[in-house]
Amino acid sequence: MAVEILDTHQHLIYPDRNSYAWTAGIPALADQAFTYEDYSTAAAGCGITRTLFMEADADRWQDETAMVLAMADDPDTIIDGVIANCRPEDGEGFDAWLDTIADTRVVGLRRILHTEPDALSQDDAFAANIRKLADRNLTFDLCFLARQLPIAIELAGRCDGVQLVLDHCGVPAIAAGAMDPWRAHISDLAAMPHVACKISGVIAYCEQGAGTADTLRPWVEHCIESFGWDRIVWGGDWPVCNLNGDLGQWVAASRALVAAEDEANQRKLFHENAVRIYGIPG
Repeated sequence: MAVEILDTHQHLIYPDRNSYAWTAGIPALADQAFTYEDYSTAAAGCGITRTLFMEADADRWQDETAMVLAMADDPDTIIDGVIANCRPEDGEGFDAWLDTIADTRVVGLRRILHTEPDALSQDDAFAANIRKLADRNLTFDLCFLARQLPIAIELAGRCDGVQLVLDHCGVPAIAAGAMDPWRAHISDLAAMPHVACKISGVIAYCEQGAGTADTLRPWVEHCIESFGWDRIVWGGDWPVCNLNGDLGQWVAASRALVAAEDEANQRKLFHENAVRIYGIPG
């Protein structure tokens, strides 16, 4: 029997309830709904039994969090927790946001950084606010492009008391075959014990139609070898994964990539590490 999956990176898009400016330049996503029901259909038969909602960079991001928290409280969903949007650059506003989400099913935060000026996360106030997450047992997902990984390394070094999770294997340029300097930067991040790596998103960075296990293997294996089996988690990145396949294809490729590993390691990747790292009730 295939190992069950806790998907740590599941987006939902409701254009009738919010707006998502970032999708405007992506025809496959623009002005389309990707609802919980749609996700359930996409995940059917994949072995996904639990999920974490990952903020979808809605323009009214506080409203998005409230919407999904209400969904997560419904026992009929498989949403176990929420990784919410935030603005660590926003001084007192950040503290107010932390108070707002206290004692909810928010398990972590994320600020999209690959579309923002590089200086944003290099500001002292930004790092100081991220450090506040440690006392609240909240994680922070690092969303950087491969060229920005030196900035991610710097931020991680300033926030060593916080559990950090690198999204999408650091967004490697797989289609271009640009293994370096990405490879060295991944090793540098992995040297920090408070950083974990999310095996997610990479199918979208391949040439169209080439998101196969064979194509992805050197990139994914480098992340696993660098971080080790105790500091990796799996994410579907639906519906973004649809840009070069679908959720079922990504699950199949992921299972193929680790098929030779013993079941204990597969359980760590697909759900056990996520329960521990994100602090989800077992």
